[in-house]
Amino acid sequence: MRGFLASSIGVTCAAALALPLAPPAAAAAPSAAPPTSGGTARSEAYVPGGTQSLPLAPLTRDRAPGAAEQGVPRRDVRHFSLVGLVWDDPDTELHGHVQVRTRATATGNWSGWQELEAHNADHAADPGTPESTSGRVRGATAPLWVGESDGVEVRVRAESIPEAARATTAAPAAASPLPTGMRLELVNPGEGAPPGAAPGPDEAPRTTGMTAESAEAVAASAANAGLAPLGATEIPALSRAQTQAQLATQQQAKPYVGPRPKITTRRGWGANEKLRDKKFVYTKKVKAAFVHHSATGNNYSCKQAPSVIRSIYRYHVNSMGWRDLGYNFLVDKCGKIYEGRAGGVSKAVLGAHTLGFNSNSMGIAVLGTYGSKKPSSAAVKAVARLTAWKVGLYGMNPRGKTYLKSGGGNLYRKGKNVRLNVISGHRDGFATSCPGKKLYGKLGTTRSTAAKYQGR
Repeated sequence: MRGFLASSIGVTCAAALALPLAPPAAAAAPSAAPPTSGGTARSEAYVPGGTQSLPLAPLTRDRAPGAAEQGVPRRDVRHFSLVGLVWDDPDTELHGHVQVRTRATATGNWSGWQELEAHNADHAADPGTPESTSGRVRGATAPLWVGESDGVEVRVRAESIPEAARATTAAPAAASPLPTGMRLELVNPGEGAPPGAAPGPDEAPRTTGMTAESAEAVAASAANAGLAPLGATEIPALSRAQTQAQLATQQQAKPYVGPRPKITTRRGWGANEKLRDKKFVYTKKVKAAFVHHSATGNNYSCKQAPSVIRSIYRYHVNSMGWRDLGYNFLVDKCGKIYEGRAGGVSKAVLGAHTLGFNSNSMGIAVLGTYGSKKPSSAAVKAVARLTAWKVGLYGMNPRGKTYLKSGGGNLYRKGKNVRLNVISGHRDGFATSCPGKKLYGKLGTTRSTAAKYQGR
């Protein structure tokens, strides 16, 4: 896996769905009328998150850069909930094992050693793109959600180089050198979205006032104009008939599209829009959906999902140097769908999720790690509903095949036209374990279910 991730994470319409078929300009901030019935939430005091960055040091007598064992001894720290490891050069792979243990704030108990996924560079912007060449990008492990903690210890051990490899490479040491500039990132997600009771069946989607909001927050909300009012924390679900009726004004033929699912907006999960780059970047269309797992572990509750997403967002932008959250959508274990990278949920927003295949695609991350654990049926169903709607907007059949041109990776050379499933797993475009064996095994069901939602 190689690293090229440069992303810096940034009414209900009964008449027409705003569906651009070409990349629009950066979203303006139109004034939208507030909902006329209920659904207005009061904002609580915003508590920003933050990141502690701790440099690693050799844990052996070998004090040279790239020493075979480095870490951070057990120590007290400020509160954090997500941990990851970054290093200077995104093109350098970490050949070794990264283990952390943390102390829970509530109990004072230390966890056992937990492994971080060291090979994470396949979640990235395409090679040679402005996002990947910004100069801000760092190599990184996948982040791990550990819950609120106030103590940490980490150890990184380089893999041994086999005798045959040492003979052919004339390597003087018995271990692969570790990357330089390794730092432990401890992320505090801060406080979440403004509170408010969920609207009733006849109420408008939940909104919050935006009179004191930043221009970035207004623009992120305005990107969903036509789907929800300005300041909405949720985009409401529609029936298939309602969704088709909206699309009928844009297309002559009867559209095959699934019902629009309910989606929690960036405002709904509490995104700090000042973290990301201001501009929205689009691709031409959405021909395929790549399914991922976040590899952040499964020890989160559905109530904590917005905090997990805020943590991933901050890690992607501040720690890894991306322009925004890499995924276009995220799904939690209870089947709740969240808006990811800013730019509008119905639009073809360019993500940084599948190295080599970000153009003309979207990335969906199911929160959790699914190598040996089965994903929940609610999460699998949510992925089917989301893909049935989103790829349907662009005329794609979830059971079908499509061609994407590779931007370069470890499976396909740059420029090669590759035939892929419309709903693919990350590993179909890059040699990786993502989205985990158990989640990947559910993609056949996802395709057939999504096609049924479209009426095929």
